[in-house]
Formats: sequence, C-alpha cells, structure tokens
Amino acid sequence: MARRCELTGKGWQSGHQVSHANNKTKTRFLPNLCQVSLMSEAMGLSYNLRISAHALKSVEHRGGLDSFLLKAKSDGLSAKCKKLKVSITKKVEALAAKAA
Repeated sequence: MARRCELTGKGWQSGHQVSHANNKTKTRFLPNLCQVSLMSEAMGLSYNLRISAHALKSVEHRGGLDSFLLKAKSDGLSAKCKKLKVSITKKVEALAAKAA
C-alpha cells in the first residue's frame, strides 16, 4: 500500500538530514497518515480511508466528507474517493430534484 493520502494525494518528500557538522544524508519525510472511518451523510454509510492528519482537519473544517468531496478537485483523489464523489453528487442532485 502506498504511503499517500486518499483525499489530498499528499505523499512522501525527499530531503537531507543535516548534522551539527553540516553532513548531509538523504532521507524521506513521510506524511502523518491515519486510518479513519468517515461518515457520509448523503449515502448514510461510513467509509474507511487512509488520510493525513492535515486532510482530517480540512474535512472537519469544511463540514464533513460530503462537502469536502464536492468541493475537491478530482486530480488528487484516489480511485475509491473519485467513485464516492460521483455517487454523492448523483445522490445530492436526486434529493434536490425531489425537493423541487
């Protein structure tokens, strides 16, 4: 499994660890990934996702998984999240049409 956030696409970065003597060694800086279960209000189901802690804060700030996915661009999303975004969009449109 790749060390990549499913919502933002954030992955590892490479860089140097610099010692006090200014010796540089290559290293990989890994994202802070968390295994979380997020509830979709439109679908009425919870989904297990592996996302970064920063993405989790962003989901909470935007008001939930549904609103985050509706506003997100499809470029950084995983295949699982792209399918979820399409199904949420269809469900929201169907509810809007039924209400009108």
